[in-house]
Amino acid sequence: MSGTVRAAGCVLWRRAPDGGLEICLVHRPRYDDWSYPKGKLKRGETPLEAARREVLEETGHHCVPGAPLPTALYTANGRPKEVSYWAAEAAEGTFVPNDEVDRLAWLAPGTVRDRLSRPGDRVQLDAFLRIGPADPGPSGY
Repeated sequence: MSGTVRAAGCVLWRRAPDGGLEICLVHRPRYDDWSYPKGKLKRGETPLEAARREVLEETGHHCVPGAPLPTALYTANGRPKEVSYWAAEAAEGTFVPNDEVDRLAWLAPGTVRDRLSRPGDRVQLDAFLRIGPADPGPSGY
């Protein structure tokens, strides 16, 4: 569909000091919402390239993409939107608040479910928890 807005992002995760799992959510002041790091594809960019770029831009962290997660399909601002997702382990980096993302939170999976602003985003969380963080999948990294 030519009018579809294409975007990509990651369920970004890391190991907590206690060995548990933490997932990153970002707060966007423009929408006052909590979501996974994601954004629109630039011209000529693949969804995976966009996902990695968006994670870096929004969280300050590089990432190691793993298994693909379910694609989100919904309507935003009257247009169909398609967001491709990957599980991705956080690598080095430091978050610096900016106009687009003013807060970042590393949360336990149960807390993520409650914090997500868009209930449809729970599909990616559930898929991530089913496959587990250790499955690298065919991501081409």
